[in-house]
Amino acid sequence: MSTANLLVELFVEELPPKALKKLGESFATVLADSLKAQGLATADAVVTPFASPRRLAVHVTSVAPKAADQAVQQKLMPVSVALDANGQATPALLKKLSALGLGAEVVPQLKRAPDGKAEALFLDSIKPGAVLAEGLQKALEESLAKLPIPKVMTYQLEQGEGADFQPGWTSVNFVRPAHGLVALHGEQEVPLSVLGLKSGRATQGHRFEARVSPVILKTADTYAEQLQHEGAVIASFAERRAEIVRQLNAAAAKAGSGLHPIEDEALLDEVTALVERPNVLTGRFEEAFLDVPQECLILTMKANQKYFPLLDASGKLTNQFLIVSNISPQDPSAVVGGNERVVRPRLADAKFFFDQDRKKTLESRVPGLNKVVYHGKLGTQGERAERVRAIAHAIVNQLRLGTLPYTVDDKDHFDVLDSKAQQAALLAKTDLLTDMVGEFPELQGIMGGYYARHEGLRDGVAIAIEDHYKPRFAGDSLPRNHTGTVVALADKLETLVGLFGIGQLPTGDKDPFALRRHALGVIRILIEKNLPLDLPAVIEAVLPAFGELISNPAEHLLVFFSDRLAVSLREQGYSAQEVDAVLALQPARLGEVPRRLAAVRAFAALPESTALAAANKRVGNILKKADAAVEAKVDAALLKEAAEQALYAALQTVAPAAQTAFEQGDYTASLQALAALRTPVDAFFDSVMVNADDPALKANRLGLLASLHQAMNQVADLSRLAV
Repeated sequence: MSTANLLVELFVEELPPKALKKLGESFATVLADSLKAQGLATADAVVTPFASPRRLAVHVTSVAPKAADQAVQQKLMPVSVALDANGQATPALLKKLSALGLGAEVVPQLKRAPDGKAEALFLDSIKPGAVLAEGLQKALEESLAKLPIPKVMTYQLEQGEGADFQPGWTSVNFVRPAHGLVALHGEQEVPLSVLGLKSGRATQGHRFEARVSPVILKTADTYAEQLQHEGAVIASFAERRAEIVRQLNAAAAKAGSGLHPIEDEALLDEVTALVERPNVLTGRFEEAFLDVPQECLILTMKANQKYFPLLDASGKLTNQFLIVSNISPQDPSAVVGGNERVVRPRLADAKFFFDQDRKKTLESRVPGLNKVVYHGKLGTQGERAERVRAIAHAIVNQLRLGTLPYTVDDKDHFDVLDSKAQQAALLAKTDLLTDMVGEFPELQGIMGGYYARHEGLRDGVAIAIEDHYKPRFAGDSLPRNHTGTVVALADKLETLVGLFGIGQLPTGDKDPFALRRHALGVIRILIEKNLPLDLPAVIEAVLPAFGELISNPAEHLLVFFSDRLAVSLREQGYSAQEVDAVLALQPARLGEVPRRLAAVRAFAALPESTALAAANKRVGNILKKADAAVEAKVDAALLKEAAEQALYAALQTVAPAAQTAFEQGDYTASLQALAALRTPVDAFFDSVMVNADDPALKANRLGLLASLHQAMNQVADLSRLAV
């Protein structure tokens, strides 16, 4: 049966731009998958999605007009029920056949086959393959039902619209009102009906620049070409996006040497969803506005106007911006001028907010934080600021008392760090009360840093205020200085301990307070800054800041951190076994984790590793089954067998070497020293009976295994590497 390519398009009013990409992908994928499941399209059919502000469409190759018939075998009932003693059909069987539209004449054609312990009767039949009109109708309805619609609209069909509707008003629920439906199989129209529409071959092009209206599609394969040349529409989301990128780069190069548009994938997707035929133009604003922090100007241009600000080679904002227009007039000056007039008051507002905010110091805003509720059970932002301040002090003390050196650049060392951290912690949230952050919440922290520098606060405090939210997202940079590191940790730990302490834990996909992100932020800071902090001790040091407000969440919180860390490490490419081996020991100092993982990976590459991991697992199981806790203690005089003497002698050499390397932080050397134990360990298990009849011998051999287990599992639990 010959196949042809298929095109389905739903023409609608302007779709929500932030959702368009997902809507287009879902529409195409679900519809094509349904056709494949029905046998109307092959598994390797090429599926091409189209999505523009006013249309969702899909092109599918090699679609059959009718699916192949299928042989179907249906179980009827056990033979003992279906046939009597003479082999004749029972009333039960005849009733079953009647329900299927069949009579007694098919009984001889039924097949007997084993069904478990008994025999059953089976009916072989041919299921006709779906015809395209019916199968596509089903696929289209399924595709529309599964669209990830952010918000459904209810609208009415006009009287008499659609032959299937009765006169009067009929309500329809969809993302936007739909006005056209196209379904072409090669050159042939496929009759469909959905949302009160009948399918045809006519669609609409650009609202203002289409050469032909409507656009009458010739075949499924001419869709994109006809829309572009006759309708002035680039129907493919991906092609339209690529064209915008090309024009942005060309316009930037033309605007000045070294200039480039700001990189923002989300903005690029949104703008792609707003235009059908992009035309990039260049606008300007007064240079005086550049006195305002560039983050403010960039945000207002991106968020409010969907412009692409132009930056110079150093990343500094210029007074030029790029407009992605949906029209291409011969004289674009009116479009450019209109956009320049529109952006000017936006920038003026930003300048006004900036000027007004600088009239009050951050410190003068601190009392106002007591009027801002943070959480019903945890008090105000003012109370929270005091807790962050106390936690920052506790973290500095933990660093001061750390067993590993932590170098601080300040002359007076930790006292100055403590003073700066407490000042930054107290002021960090005050920019929430400024006009600029009130207008642009995304700038919290950033504006606090600007205002702190304007006031001439001590070096490092302004940076700490700006950085205390970092890392804000995966891949974000970490705080740049010691003060910012301390305050960022304090802020995140206050959130985690406080919310865990009142039972406000994330569940499933719901994490309204972004606790997973906060935990990953703490993990990244501890690891990447290699801080000499023990996480359990730090959590305990945080608790006094809350007084009686919360219950102790340390146990649950440490499990939460371990789970987040395991997920993060696996995403970085470490195997589940490697991660499990290291985290099984619950290392308190997360800064050591990467070195432990590297050591485990190097150990796993040794030829002795597999045997040693298996032996380690066996030792662990033996010790677990012991009647009481086994002390890692050996009486050399009780070592009777040559194999246990050899293992003890090897341990006397290997264990100190492994321990010395471990204490020096050379975890790779510590684990590799264990390779020398393979031969004596194998010999021990081959020839020594651990559970000897003599209680003294048994206890001594268990002590030898406990010593071995202790030596082998300082860096990681090597038994987790056993296959």
